[in-house]
Amino acid sequence: MHAHFQRHAYHRHSHETYSFGVTEDGVQSFNCRGSARASAAGMIMAFNPDDPHDGQARDELGFTYRMVHAAPELVTGVLGDITGRRPGLPLFADPVVSDPVLASNLRALHRALLGGATALRRDELLATAVYSIVRRAATRVMLPAATAITPGSRDAARRVRQVIHDTFLDDITTADLAAAAGRSRFAVHRAFTSAYGMAPGDYQRQLRLRAARRLIGQGRPISEAAADAGFSDQSHLTRWFLRCYGITPGGYQRAALLAAR
Repeated sequence: MHAHFQRHAYHRHSHETYSFGVTEDGVQSFNCRGSARASAAGMIMAFNPDDPHDGQARDELGFTYRMVHAAPELVTGVLGDITGRRPGLPLFADPVVSDPVLASNLRALHRALLGGATALRRDELLATAVYSIVRRAATRVMLPAATAITPGSRDAARRVRQVIHDTFLDDITTADLAAAAGRSRFAVHRAFTSAYGMAPGDYQRQLRLRAARRLIGQGRPISEAAADAGFSDQSHLTRWFLRCYGITPGGYQRAALLAAR
């Protein structure tokens, strides 16, 4: 959910899922567990399943927020990849947390879920968001500290890298990479990032950008290059092309064609 409310007031209710939100603007006031709470811009909210709460704007300016609902089995599935065992359900003792890292992770996940991101990228952002919010804000679940990459992990990372090279145009998932490496999804992410300095999803996007750049340099229409290189649309390609190369696809094409004359 991504919404702005001024006069709307939530009746007291609960969800069967975990609910993780970040307030982007204004202040949201609510009652939870017998106390009045407030989430201002940059703060996050973490509701346990079946946690009754209401909600409304503190003043006439209203508030804007993003919210992601995650089933308990999804959360424990992510944590199981991390811990290598079946974890208990995490408990969030305080429904409001001030933590810029968690806010950034939730915003990134929410934007990816709204569209444009690959399945692999969505999986990674989900794992990152769940892992960080549990590690930094929850109780009851103990998570392992990061360790140095081992030879076995390095071999797994190489296998994953080859899979990405062979299938980077496909909508591969972390489950696909885990199966190829014979490791858990989190172990694959950690090994690959340690070995190559970026997440598998970032590496996949890098390969797609290189493919798009080759096509654009050959004079292909940018919209066709975007589709053939695996981007959801031209604007998606343009955004990442500019971030990574410092020039728009159109500017790059004009320069490449001029140089080829």
